[in-house]
Amino acid sequence: MSTDHEQREQDPAAHEQMMDSEAHVKRNPHPDFKSVEGSRPGWREQEGWTFTKTRDPNWKPGQGANDGGECLKHNHVDIDPYQDGRPATFNYKLLISAIIPRPIGFVSTRSKDGSSTNLAPFSYTQLINHDPPIFVIGYAGGFDHAKDSLKNLVDSGECVINIISEHFLEAANATSVNAPYGVSEWALTGLTPAPCKDVKASRVKESVFSVECKLMETKEFESRATPGKKTGVLAIVEGVRFWAREDAINEDRNILDPAVLRPVSRLGGITYGRVLEGVELPRPEWDELRKEAEPAGLAKPKADGQ
Repeated sequence: MSTDHEQREQDPAAHEQMMDSEAHVKRNPHPDFKSVEGSRPGWREQEGWTFTKTRDPNWKPGQGANDGGECLKHNHVDIDPYQDGRPATFNYKLLISAIIPRPIGFVSTRSKDGSSTNLAPFSYTQLINHDPPIFVIGYAGGFDHAKDSLKNLVDSGECVINIISEHFLEAANATSVNAPYGVSEWALTGLTPAPCKDVKASRVKESVFSVECKLMETKEFESRATPGKKTGVLAIVEGVRFWAREDAINEDRNILDPAVLRPVSRLGGITYGRVLEGVELPRPEWDELRKEAEPAGLAKPKADGQ
């Protein structure tokens, strides 16, 4: 499945240029992926949602990491993102392998005149506020080579963010194929368009949770390494209606069951993560925490380097 750096572009020539750039990234580390995949265990079905204890349920204030200090035995190297000779793709590959797991916004859009649609996954998607519900979507490239998704969003002012689950991961991945310009992503996936109430774009019916969104604003970014080159656009959208599958939402309609949602997260390269387990950690109350922190001398004034 592609991220925001892999979607087909509005202009056919730009589409070909984007595919050349994608090949340059060399995201797939396996010369023969099917052979590698064939050597792996089969898909493991897991019923329900499993809770485990934390690694150290007896952790105390001031104790630090839970690995007995093993992580402190390793040194770090510093990396200048603009070091001479360092390609921008190195920063891209590093960041998408480090800033994980990332939610995947499966964004559906429709042109203002209704003549075309787009369906594409973006791992530069995140919730940043709840009142109002605000989301951000990051698009690679500038407005001069706007992807179908971005162009539709700007022209229509609307989109739908669909959350990807295990049961349609392969279908969602199909939208990243290097098909000729103009080929419909919906048809390639076999997924089902469902009507919305407040936006004209369709939501993905297979998605357990979808959000109808209205565009608030955009911001274009310029390259530091190549001044003048536009490298990305940030879209800020407001959620105006939620769609939750009835067997996944509680009676109060305020909690979604992760055992039904079965979300898929984006890791680095061509890797994705399943969410099968959880741990619970109540937020500490100072009146309780201080009973251990103060006798141990841990209730200190803030100071640099302590």
